[in-house]
Amino acid sequence: MTRRQKDPLRPLTPEERAALEQLSRAPREPASHVTRARLVLAVADGQSYTAAARGAGRRAGDAVAKLVARFNREGLAAIVPGHGGGAAVRYGEAERARVLAEVRRAPDREADGTATWSLSTLRRALRQAPDGLPGVSEYTIWCVLRGAGRRWQQARSWCETGVVIRQRKAGPVVVTDPDAAPQNS
Repeated sequence: MTRRQKDPLRPLTPEERAALEQLSRAPREPASHVTRARLVLAVADGQSYTAAARGAGRRAGDAVAKLVARFNREGLAAIVPGHGGGAAVRYGEAERARVLAEVRRAPDREADGTATWSLSTLRRALRQAPDGLPGVSEYTIWCVLRGAGRRWQQARSWCETGVVIRQRKAGPVVVTDPDAAPQNS
């Protein structure tokens, strides 16, 4: 005989049940999402937490109890795992956009002291700007640039992958290679 559940699963709405059933059979969804959907459906069908856990290949029902409590609070959003621990994200989307905006700006020889951007000159410019990032490091800038599909090229500073500037008689022309997709590695 199982003990009484502290936080039993609330009744599922027809939309939630349909979404969970679809997710539990989805071959292209992450395995963690599929497993969580199956666990919630098993509990909704009357299985105990322990039985649902064992049916999904787990040993104990404690994680199922936590999942059910989270599902009661958040609904379908509980299927997607939250932050897995570690340090909190320090530079969000706004800060990343600020770094990329600084890279897109052509450096001023007088104010920035350089004709092309390097990580150290970018760091200095971002730290000194009134709307800048006073504690940003070169490594953080490097990660943001790599994540945005930019690579270091000695002759041209940080630039987009697959985009080159060609000198023509009429002046510089930007040429884009359609086969060069930005790589996020």
